Amino acid sequence: MQKTRPFHRRKMVVIFLGCTLMLAFLGGRLAHLMIADSEHYAALAEDLHERERSIKAARGRILDRNGVVLADNRTVCTVSVIHSQIEDPEQVIEVLARELELPEETVRKRVEKVTSIERICQNVDKEIGDRIRNCDLAGVKVDEDYRRYYPFGSMASKVLGFTGGDNQGIIGLEVEYEEELSGTPGKILTLTDARGVELSDTGESRQEPVAGNDLVTSLDYNIQKYAEQAAYQVMEQKQADSVSILIMNPKNGEIYAMTNVPEFDLNDPYTLLPQYLPEETGEPIAETVGQDVYAIDSGVEGISDEQNLVAAAESALSGEALQDALNRMWRNGCINDTYEPGSTFKIITASAGLEAGVVSLTDNFSCPGFKIVEDRRIRCHKVGGHGAETFVQGIQNSCNPVFIEVGLRLGVDRYFSYFDQFGLNEKTKIDLPGEAATIMHKKENVGQVELATISFGQSFQITPVQLATTVSSIINGGTRVTPHFGVSVQASDGALIGVYQYDKGRRILSEETSKTMRYLLEQVVDGGSGKNAYIEGYRIGGKTATSETLPRSANKYISSFIGFAPADDPQVLGLCIINNPQGVYYGGTIAAPVIRGMFENILPYLGIEKGKQEG
Repeated sequence: MQKTRPFHRRKMVVIFLGCTLMLAFLGGRLAHLMIADSEHYAALAEDLHERERSIKAARGRILDRNGVVLADNRTVCTVSVIHSQIEDPEQVIEVLARELELPEETVRKRVEKVTSIERICQNVDKEIGDRIRNCDLAGVKVDEDYRRYYPFGSMASKVLGFTGGDNQGIIGLEVEYEEELSGTPGKILTLTDARGVELSDTGESRQEPVAGNDLVTSLDYNIQKYAEQAAYQVMEQKQADSVSILIMNPKNGEIYAMTNVPEFDLNDPYTLLPQYLPEETGEPIAETVGQDVYAIDSGVEGISDEQNLVAAAESALSGEALQDALNRMWRNGCINDTYEPGSTFKIITASAGLEAGVVSLTDNFSCPGFKIVEDRRIRCHKVGGHGAETFVQGIQNSCNPVFIEVGLRLGVDRYFSYFDQFGLNEKTKIDLPGEAATIMHKKENVGQVELATISFGQSFQITPVQLATTVSSIINGGTRVTPHFGVSVQASDGALIGVYQYDKGRRILSEETSKTMRYLLEQVVDGGSGKNAYIEGYRIGGKTATSETLPRSANKYISSFIGFAPADDPQVLGLCIINNPQGVYYGGTIAAPVIRGMFENILPYLGIEKGKQEG
């Protein structure tokens, strides 16, 4: 017998030791997995056999100041399929395509997709969901959840905003108060075997959703309705591109109404209004001038099948172009856009001049129809001039040379210091997303000519809400207010959860100057350029404006009026802005009557009684 060589013997020993060490390592690892990590891997194993479906939480409602529901929820269904449980794919495809009104190819692709769970369609009407559930199709799941519903369609669309398919806010109050409104989603858990088939004897485990809280706002359904009716009426009469109306309480900043017509349907927010469809040339129907958005006449009125026109135009738009058009439609002109305020800004110039003591009510001025500033001849709106006039008459007449003189008396440094003091260089902090900032010259670039044009409201831009807020602060005794919608948060059963607190604001001018401004602005309505806002038995104050958009050669105008009542104790302020009216475009002629009509309804509604007119 041949002897084993020593070399072979050593090799065998090495192999044996290696196998022993490997077995020891594997044994130790197995022990670690079975003992130390047992809970972790047991949980993973359980997860493999659990299937989860989410349940949307009921979103909190949005209410007006009197409890009228402006945004609510409707019960809808989400239809899904579980591939491993489907017994008759063709029947499932046929039923779902028919009931959901979807193309058969689309349904087939989703039904045949090998996933643990595949969503076919969401936001399905409950009636349709019930019909599908009653078909008792193996592998088809119909879960109830919620979809946002707006009872009044387009009312306050650009304020309320809307939600997406995931029930999250997209614009407006819906996104601003997402945290309060959203709630917490729930879950449905089911156990399956290794093949993914649900175990029939285990049932379902539910984690119930927690509903969101209700938001109580300062909006008033009736005042909002008045505002929208008035806006649509004047837009139609004047063939204007758009009309904005804002109604607020000048004492505390609560906004009762804000409309920017045309409004869009909150229950169908992705369908473009005709005003925003492309023209025949394919160009977008809206153009941007500076920070303002102006709609161009589309020429679609009178077309019999408008819905087909909208659908055809939308399909012709690229994804980016369509989104741009939708963004224009959703814009809230009162806060997202800026404009040249024109003569309504003379309220700020007058307040600064009185506060600084550079002008008094008895100061005398002369208006020949223009004023020379350096090398510029800046004209008054009255070509022949107003002649000799006091400061009171100057504001009644909305005389440009008078306000140019006040601005020049203040000087650049002092004027800009009042601009800061009044809060015009800050955003108002309104509780809506996307507020635009004031667009103003840098102080070092302002000479006498620029100061002159600023003094009567030209060559810079502010938002409508900034103008309304600043004028409110001037007439309420001189305290800056924060414009807002949010008042309180409450549970679905009405239990109060919290009340929103807003800065009382700093004093921006003296009570004496505030009182004087109320008097002056009452004179504007009582026989001045704002006489078309006069209501017998009420003391109304206000200021008209007519400004020209850029470029000046386009001959497009913005007509506006800002008014408040009662003049001696302002409780409501209204601002109306009419973009590109056709024909007569003077603010005192077409915008002042809009606020008068609003106040004729609002003042009695708010319980503000007529009083004796004082001279």
